[in-house]
Amino acid sequence: MFSLILAHTRYQALEQLRVPIGLLAGTLFPAISMLAFVVPFAGGDPLSATTATGSMMLIGAMSSALMSLSISVSQDREQPWNPYLRTLPAGPFPRFAGRILTTMGMMVISVIPVLVIAGLFTEATITAPRLLLGVTAVLVSSIPFMLIGLFIGFAMPSKAAIAVSQILFFPLAIVGGLMVPLQVMPAFVETISRFVPSRGAGELVWWLAAGVEPKTLPLVALVIWTLIAGAAAAWAYRRDEGRRFS
Repeated sequence: MFSLILAHTRYQALEQLRVPIGLLAGTLFPAISMLAFVVPFAGGDPLSATTATGSMMLIGAMSSALMSLSISVSQDREQPWNPYLRTLPAGPFPRFAGRILTTMGMMVISVIPVLVIAGLFTEATITAPRLLLGVTAVLVSSIPFMLIGLFIGFAMPSKAAIAVSQILFFPLAIVGGLMVPLQVMPAFVETISRFVPSRGAGELVWWLAAGVEPKTLPLVALVIWTLIAGAAAAWAYRRDEGRRFS
């Protein structure tokens, strides 16, 4: 099984490298956001710069998890090679694991420019253990977004997946307090943000990377979203499987 997972991971990684625009977009967007918003407005305060860096890391991970994954899954479903892969005796798990590992690799790559900019142009401070915890938190908290991406990819054609993933990404990033601090937004936005997965993901990253005490409700909401997104992704896969072999 492990060799099958590695084979699918290698295949998915090569596919990404052959058409690297998705990887470049997922890497450049948080880096540009760091230069445009974090460096001039929060770069001089160590705590603000550190938490904002965590937010930008999470934005890059969300982009890979939500947009890149949903689009790649929906496009693969439209290829004639896909029905053949589904008939192989290994089952769907190695393919899913390969997609998730490849997506996590893209997330780690997207984190690197953000950390370089934070180190060069801001007063962000972090220890090596905190950095490791922060990157781990980014990967763990991205699980619901990967599951949402899988749901979109299995439930929709590629053109719809592109539009829907983009429509979801920006409101989630904004309402979750990742692009704009919640303190400067209307009070009702802060209330709503407690129930969206991006806020819970942010709380986890800010806690482990910068030591900011997390609020309980957003973390609980993150777990609930993970369970719901997992069930939705499994349903979409079974539905797509039934349509192809009915």
